[in-house]
Amino acid sequence: MAEEDRHDTDRTEDPTQKRLDEAVQRGDVVKSQEVNTWFIMAGATLILLAFSNSMFTSLSATFRGLLANAHDIPMNGQGVLSIVSRLASETFAAVALPFALLVLAAIGGNLVQHRLVWSAQPLRPSLSKISPIAGLGRMFSKQALANFAKGLAKLVLVGSVMTALMWPLRLRSESLVMTDLASILALIRSLSLEILGTVVAILAVVAAADYLFQYRQWFERQKMSMQELKEEFKQTEGDPTIKARIRQMRYQRMRKRMMAAVPEASVVITNPNHYAVALKYESGMNAPVCLAKGVDLIALKIKEIAGEHEVPIVENPPLALYSGRGNHRLCHEAAAPRRRQVAR
Repeated sequence: MAEEDRHDTDRTEDPTQKRLDEAVQRGDVVKSQEVNTWFIMAGATLILLAFSNSMFTSLSATFRGLLANAHDIPMNGQGVLSIVSRLASETFAAVALPFALLVLAAIGGNLVQHRLVWSAQPLRPSLSKISPIAGLGRMFSKQALANFAKGLAKLVLVGSVMTALMWPLRLRSESLVMTDLASILALIRSLSLEILGTVVAILAVVAAADYLFQYRQWFERQKMSMQELKEEFKQTEGDPTIKARIRQMRYQRMRKRMMAAVPEASVVITNPNHYAVALKYESGMNAPVCLAKGVDLIALKIKEIAGEHEVPIVENPPLALYSGRGNHRLCHEAAAPRRRQVAR
């Protein structure tokens, strides 16, 4: 446990996007149960508001017909089965759409928190799931304490709201005995909507706070140590040592190609000691082509190869400097002596 705590304290760096994507792929996502509860409660409130009258009308007609024709119903086994089947089908027809909408609300509570994830990793057997020590650690963890405080706060808030709404009605309960059933149902519907609306408003605040807390907990779990950052950088960007070696090999090959092209140059411009630029110009070109350039040792090598192959060397420090920087107009001017020599 001490080693795990030390390892957790080493994770001080924010996770990379790759680390977050890997967590989602293995099923470790941000999930607040309070958000799901809010969607279900809000869906139930809307369903009660929109479908309570139609459900009441449909079911009351069914049971009214059942009571009105009770004397015609055969009490044998086949008759009872027929009545039960009819009641079940009509009840299902009355509540099917509201129930489907409630299921969609429950699914929507998950979709607004994270995208659909198909992962079998949470189902894999693990000794930590059955370990008593790990279980005790989860019972007294920050997550467990937060859940306890959250449940207690919800109980107090919802209980207080329901008490405040129901307490004024305590004196009306005796008169409801003599009230018509339809009026009682209307009162129950109105009171239920009022209670559910208030509860939904309270749970909205609780759900938002819980989601932020769950996201922060999830983000803290994904944090990385410096060593993990280095390893991920090596995996994604490559080992810096290998990349440096590759750059060195490319530079050596480029240098060899430059030196091999020097004999084809029309002129070499120098400054005269530090810079050397080998230019090639042929009739019809708009501007000369820079075949090789370099400073210090590379410049000396360019001049040496140019001397071996009788390539003219012109000392002109400004032109050598600007030609080495890629100024094509000056490169064109630098090749002019060679062009005049060829013309003559």
